[in-house]
Amino acid sequence: MLSPPEGLRKLVPEGDVPVQLVRWKEAAPEKYRLLYKRIGGPWLWWTRLGKSDAEIAGIIHDPRVQLYAVADRMGVEVGMLELDFRVEATCEIVFFGFIRGATGKGLGKWLMRRALQLAWAPGVERVWLHTCTTDDPRALPFYQAQGFAPFARFVEILPDPRVTGLLPQDMGTAPIIL
Repeated sequence: MLSPPEGLRKLVPEGDVPVQLVRWKEAAPEKYRLLYKRIGGPWLWWTRLGKSDAEIAGIIHDPRVQLYAVADRMGVEVGMLELDFRVEATCEIVFFGFIRGATGKGLGKWLMRRALQLAWAPGVERVWLHTCTTDDPRALPFYQAQGFAPFARFVEILPDPRVTGLLPQDMGTAPIIL
């Protein structure tokens, strides 16, 4: 995305949204890892699981990284948003998602609107994200409907996190290939 979507900054009444965005400025790495696994486990998110607490803290406590939890009315974290501004004039939406019980309820549009409002900070010229074949099949069409345009496609061959022990064998929808 090279410019904000039309009408992004307009204040639009949203009705009753049963969640709120909570900034995690000093989240403990183990708390972060728990939410990361709850949201990303079904989609085989694993890149942060092999990192030490110090490595995770170095990322999420960097002042150029903004980490948010999406909390329901009871204060239970049901979603995550991580924005990375470490590359000049760029914001990467690094992690965006909900636990399985919170998906399919229209909360993704709400969270993406909030994400884009935060991402298009002064001086940002590009907002981007990436997805993969193990993501929810609705992810790519959703991102495109929100104004993102594909710009690259490539093949990566990575170790299966279920085989390496980073995630349980029953996670994910892709078959385990040994």
